[in-house]
Amino acid sequence: MLDLDRLRALNAIAEYGSVSAAADILGITTSAVSQQIAKLERETSARLLERNGRGVRLTDAAYVLVQHSERILALIAEAEADLEAQRGTVAGRISIAAFATAARGLMPGVLCDVAERHPGLSVRLHELDPKFSLPQVMRGEFDLAVVHDWENSPLPTPDGLDREHLLNDPAEIALPIAHPLAEREALAFSELAVENWIGAPPGDICHAWLRDTLRRSGVEPKVAHYALEYPSQLALVAAGLGIALLPRLGRGVIPPGVVTRPVRPALNRSIYVVWRSEDGRRPAVRAMVDALHIAVDSLEDAQAALTSPSAS
Repeated sequence: MLDLDRLRALNAIAEYGSVSAAADILGITTSAVSQQIAKLERETSARLLERNGRGVRLTDAAYVLVQHSERILALIAEAEADLEAQRGTVAGRISIAAFATAARGLMPGVLCDVAERHPGLSVRLHELDPKFSLPQVMRGEFDLAVVHDWENSPLPTPDGLDREHLLNDPAEIALPIAHPLAEREALAFSELAVENWIGAPPGDICHAWLRDTLRRSGVEPKVAHYALEYPSQLALVAAGLGIALLPRLGRGVIPPGVVTRPVRPALNRSIYVVWRSEDGRRPAVRAMVDALHIAVDSLEDAQAALTSPSAS
């Protein structure tokens, strides 16, 4: 009988192209992945991987097995969802992926809330970009994912996934406090055509978003410095080395010497939680979705209090 964990290991190699990448995704060692494949080869009496330079490639037999295993794993996930729905209890294990700023700005509160309300439920968080987390939810490697898209760059939701909107996250311009435009209440991109920008490195989804957003406004971006983390970008802004476009969620504390101003017209990203359609019946999935909405409500209340005229 074919072992499900070994099929998952083969699927991960097929998807991500290497044993080491599969190990990272599955949260196990490369040695453990290799052992799973070796056992699967003995079970099937077929060679599944071949050397390809420094990496590996799947054999024809492996591709046949991957096609079947995808359907098998999907059926297993559906059966588990049916059983959990029948029991009606929030218990067991669940995994959720979240992009970086949601993992930092939203998920700590969610995880604490779930631990208090549902002590029988074990939750594991993985920080992961939406372009990777969506296909992994489809395959059942994650139960849910927190993802985002921008008004000018929508993220399609594949068939077989359901989603709920969580919040709209506005983007703001971060400028040095001595910048000539720092006193303005809001800024248009057309006013920033000659500015030096600080952004994410090439290859990162945020780099492409900044470039495309500015070009749609008729501005050719001049990126002076690259930094992946928001605190690093803000530190460069504070030093007077450029300006940055940053969403509010997960941005952290604004350092001295930096001010933020809204963009006009407003630019928002929408944040969603997604899960496999058949998993919507699972009490654990619904509990996670409810906890996300509670965390968002608390976050929005806190932000409203900070911006209220009566706030000190």
